[in-house]
Amino acid sequence: MKIDRVRSLQVSAEWDYHEPLGEAHLSRPESIYPELEARVPSWPVDDVAGGPPYTVTAHFLLIDTDAGASGICGPVSDEDIAIIQRYFGELLIGEDPHAIERVWDKMYRHAIHGRKGTPMMALSKVDLALWDLKGKLLGAPVYQLLGGPSRERIRAYASMLGYSVEPNKVIERTRHFRAQGFTAFKWFLPCAPKDGEPGIRRNLAVIRAAREAAGPDCDLMFDAWSSWNVPYTQRMVELSREYRPYWFEEPVLADLIPQYAELRRSVSGVFISGGEHEYTRWGIKALLDARAVDILQADVTWAGGLSEMTKICALASAHDIPVIPHHGGWPSTHLIASQALTTCPMQEWLIQHGRVPNVFYKHKLVPADGHIHLPTAPGLSMDLADEGVSLLEERTLAS
Repeated sequence: MKIDRVRSLQVSAEWDYHEPLGEAHLSRPESIYPELEARVPSWPVDDVAGGPPYTVTAHFLLIDTDAGASGICGPVSDEDIAIIQRYFGELLIGEDPHAIERVWDKMYRHAIHGRKGTPMMALSKVDLALWDLKGKLLGAPVYQLLGGPSRERIRAYASMLGYSVEPNKVIERTRHFRAQGFTAFKWFLPCAPKDGEPGIRRNLAVIRAAREAAGPDCDLMFDAWSSWNVPYTQRMVELSREYRPYWFEEPVLADLIPQYAELRRSVSGVFISGGEHEYTRWGIKALLDARAVDILQADVTWAGGLSEMTKICALASAHDIPVIPHHGGWPSTHLIASQALTTCPMQEWLIQHGRVPNVFYKHKLVPADGHIHLPTAPGLSMDLADEGVSLLEERTLAS
């Protein structure tokens, strides 16, 4: 059996979603420039003005074999598709679909100028489609092929990206999702050093409101989105201590590894997390060697796919550092389910953004009582739904 074609599907579906979208203001690295701070990200949909239902479109990557079996990964970006066609597609043709390590190494060596960033993100999607294909060929969920299951369900934390951070809204929505069984929440803080003392007070108001709504027994995490610096983070840790934040995420830019390490040494009672903008085992090793983070957050869809994330988890476990992957949807579920509970204790669930792929999927990822139950379908559970999904375009990327 050989791989004989790589193709993409562009599809559309209707998202009947009635909660507010695009209402959040949060700190971002580029917010030091006023003209960029004013730009509000449009995701998870491009146009919210028309209201629900929203028409959403996406690309899916397919890898076909001469025996008729196919692996799928999606949604993937337009940029992913362009890079796969330009750099990776032809490398797959004629390969044994079971030989994922060989294919990964070929792609990595071929794209030596793309070791990080968008080329590695595209490589990750190829790797995931290959694992989906392998699961289907062997008739098993991918977590079984990786060594699992380590548990029947995974604790999920509610990631509140996109929601308003006005304190009354934070209270309302934290209570709402607490009632649905979530016992951990992450809010995205709105202010950074440029906002001065008023910004510090505003950040604290968000933290205070989240703790009031969540009660004493929930874990609370706060994302600075790489917008802070060391002194600001130290001050936020000290001022927020009474509200017991579990971690502060990406407090400084990803390349400032010594500053991460300084924060980890200098603060107590709060974990420093990061790594979502790092790639491959070699990038993660640099973080671990520097003792830069308490919690690693590499993304299975960015950092090299499942092939690489299993190596990252092995490195992290040797340093006794837990891996709580950034986003990742179904691929993160399979990774976490294959790892020991101490290595991968829980999964991020984006309350708004995580729901969008479900409009395309046959197998919906829907947490129940604050947990994600393991899928049973062969592969990665990213197959397109039989109904409600319209094909807009099919393209051959390599054959």
